Amino acid sequence: MRKYFKFLKNKYFKLFFWGGLYLLWVIWLGNYWFLIGLPIIFDMYITKKVWWTFWKKKGVKKQPKVLEWVDAIIVAGFAATIIRIFIIEAYKIPTSSMEKTLLVGDYLFVSKVAYGPRVPETPIAMPFVHHTLPLTDHTPSFVTWIQNPYHRLAGFSHVKHHDIVVFNFPAGDTVCANYQEVSYYELCRQYGRKTVWANQIVNPMTGKKLFGDILVRPVDKQENYVKRCIGVAGDTLQVINAQVYINGKPEVNPEYRQLKYYVKTNGTPINPKILQKYNITEGGQIADNFNDYWFFLTKENAKKLKSFANVVDVHPIIATKGIWNPRIFPHDSLYKWNEDFFGPLYIPKKGTTIKLSLKNLPLYRRVIDIYENNDLEVKNGIIYINGKPAQSYTFKMDYYFMMGDNRHNSADSRFWGFVPEDHIVGKVKFIWFSTDKNRDLFHAIRWNRLFTYFD
Repeated sequence: MRKYFKFLKNKYFKLFFWGGLYLLWVIWLGNYWFLIGLPIIFDMYITKKVWWTFWKKKGVKKQPKVLEWVDAIIVAGFAATIIRIFIIEAYKIPTSSMEKTLLVGDYLFVSKVAYGPRVPETPIAMPFVHHTLPLTDHTPSFVTWIQNPYHRLAGFSHVKHHDIVVFNFPAGDTVCANYQEVSYYELCRQYGRKTVWANQIVNPMTGKKLFGDILVRPVDKQENYVKRCIGVAGDTLQVINAQVYINGKPEVNPEYRQLKYYVKTNGTPINPKILQKYNITEGGQIADNFNDYWFFLTKENAKKLKSFANVVDVHPIIATKGIWNPRIFPHDSLYKWNEDFFGPLYIPKKGTTIKLSLKNLPLYRRVIDIYENNDLEVKNGIIYINGKPAQSYTFKMDYYFMMGDNRHNSADSRFWGFVPEDHIVGKVKFIWFSTDKNRDLFHAIRWNRLFTYFD
C-alpha cells in the first residue's frame, strides 16, 4: 500500500502542492508583494541553498528531542496564527447584553470567512492576545509602526438582519486606562473633556487618579463586542415602545429578547428556586416590603411569573416617549430619543449621498470625521469638509446598527451609533464550551449549550 503513496514524499509534488496553496492564498489576499514567498518555497524543496529551519541542526536526520519540540511549537504557532487571523477565532461572552441567546460564560467560535477576513491593520503585535499584554493593566500588545489600510478578503456572505456579529467597539478608539469598561466619550460627556484629560479627580478608595492614562487604539485593536445586527446599510430604523421597525415595518423580535419588567406580588416573596428553574438571573426587590420586584425577562418567562398565585401584576418598564436620555445617540438635545423611543434614523450605505444640514449633522458627524477620515468643522453656521463648504456628503463605507437581545441591559448602537464595515470581525457560528460561575464545580458546565449552532 505504501508504494501507492510514495509520490507524497516527492519533492516536486511538495513544491506544486504547497506552492499552489500559497499562490491561491496570495490571490485571495490581493497583495501580490507576497509572491516573493514562492522563490522561498522553491528553495525549501528544490534548490535548498538556504537553511530556513535555522533552529534545527543542519544535516542531522534525527534531531534532539528539545529541537523537535521547538519545531512542533513553531509550526503549531504559525498554523494557529493563520487560522485565527483568516478563518476562525475563539471568543468569550463577558456581559449579559445578549441573554438569553448568549450567556455570560459561553465560549464561541467566530467565523472570519463568513464576511471575509480583514487583512491585519496592525501587523506588529504579540500573537494570541488582543490589545493588552498579559499580566499588565494597559500595556499595549502592539506597536503602530506599520498601519495597513482597511482591506477585507472575499467571504461567503455579507452581514444580514438578525446575524449575531462580533465587531470592534466603534467608540473604543480612545480609552481611559483606569476606566476601560466605560466609554471614553461617555466619561467626557459626564465629567467634561478637560477634566478627563487633566486627570484631576482622585479615587478616594485607592488614592490614585480616577481616569489614568488616555490610550489610543487602532480599529483592529479596539475592544471586541458581540450583538445582533438589527439594521443594515440603507435601512431606516425606528424604535417605538421598545419595538424595532425597519423601513416602516415591525421587525421580528429575537426568540429570547428580554425587557425589564415590574413584578408585584400579594406580599408573599418569590421563591428563589423558581427563579433558578426559569434561569432568571438578573433582578431583585424594589422595596423592602417583599411586594415589588424587577427582572429582565423574556416574554415567555413573564407569562410564567404572571401565572403564579402570589403574583398580581407583571408589565414591562418602558421609557416615556419624548423624555430625552442624554446617553442615547446622537447625544444632542435636537433628538429627544431614549432606549425605547428612538429614530427614525437612516443607516449609511456606501455610495449614497445625503443632504447635510446643521440639523442632521449630529447623526453623521462621527461617520464623516472619524470613520471616514475627513476634516470636518462648522464655521458661522456653514459646514466645511476638508476645507470646502459642503451641503451634501457621499458615504465611503457601509454601516450597521447593532442591538443586544437583552434590550434593557445592553449598551449598543442606541448609545453609540453606527458600526462601520471596517469594524466587523466575524459571525458567531457555535458555542464550543459554556460555564456558569454561579454554580458549584460539579454543576458549572452547561452541557446543554455545548455545540449550539447559529445559522
